[in-house]
Amino acid sequence: MMNAAQSSALLGTRVQSTANATGTQSAPGPSNTVPCNGYPEFCNRKYSNITMITAHNSPFDIPNNVASNQEFGVLAQLNDGVRMVQGQTHIVNGVPHLCHTSCDLLDAGPLEWWLANVTEWLNANPYEVVTILIGNGDYVPVTEFTDSLQQSGIVDMAYVPPQIPMNLTSWPTLGEMIVTNQRAVIFMDYDANQTLVPYVLDEFSQMWETPFDPTDPTFPCVVQRPPNLAHNDAENRLYMINHNLNDNITLLGTLNILVPNLTNIANTNGISGFTSAGLSAQQCLGNWSRPPNFINVDYYNRGNPYNGSIFEVAAQQNGVSYDHDRCCGKSQGLTSAAMLLAPQGAFLAGIVALAMFVISS
Repeated sequence: MMNAAQSSALLGTRVQSTANATGTQSAPGPSNTVPCNGYPEFCNRKYSNITMITAHNSPFDIPNNVASNQEFGVLAQLNDGVRMVQGQTHIVNGVPHLCHTSCDLLDAGPLEWWLANVTEWLNANPYEVVTILIGNGDYVPVTEFTDSLQQSGIVDMAYVPPQIPMNLTSWPTLGEMIVTNQRAVIFMDYDANQTLVPYVLDEFSQMWETPFDPTDPTFPCVVQRPPNLAHNDAENRLYMINHNLNDNITLLGTLNILVPNLTNIANTNGISGFTSAGLSAQQCLGNWSRPPNFINVDYYNRGNPYNGSIFEVAAQQNGVSYDHDRCCGKSQGLTSAAMLLAPQGAFLAGIVALAMFVISS
């Protein structure tokens, strides 16, 4: 991997003009063939101008557990095309654990273990940018998470924004994030402190969400969190639609929790029709004049008319084509992983080509 000094030097380079007998003109910029998050078209797009699929409660993939939200683990999720992974945490003996509502109901283990898997995947896929959303279920200070974040290795690739808060225009392109190896965007919903821990971003000062844990199949595209957000402020932030339909059930005698509505899950993740993610995304586009940045779903692999249809929904919002044959749970890695295992010269050539494209755009 290119080190920080090499990346900075490349980003500081400028394409020079060339002269001929008839005058001076700029040399044509290089064309880019390196995919960023799977598509060369994304390399020159701002992070804030891409629709990504979110695995709601990504760590909760325990078979036959009613509180689970996913069928495949985080490595399969990322291989299939998920680009935001989200999980709720609670503190167990001083250590953040990934727990659904109650650690007695579902404890997926320490946050550090899960993040270490994301770090491993990012190291194997150097042309990918992944967003991590940590739910701070106990509302503890962000410093309670720093040991887990650092020990997982994710901090080495964490994005540190140049301003607090970021708005839609201040985000970098994916290409810039990849060249500088700041490829893990870490948000926390409550009690983040970017002055104290600059790589953990305060979610609700930079992103809003539609109704959380929805039970309404019409999925209204309105701001719920943060509450009382002015319309003009919402227009200048990232936004996530929570498109995961839920049923309310009682467990352990007195514990009321929301669990995925599996009866309708294929249609919920579908491309078109009532309750579909495709219809919801289009409604949000109409309401806000821009597509959602994140579509938060349960069991992303199930869909209509085919499994993985949720990625087609994102591709339509992004104006690109999606190959649905790659989903779901089949892939062992992406092209970029193969490039990492290729000779070092070939890998560096890809980074240099991407860097030259970035600085000439």
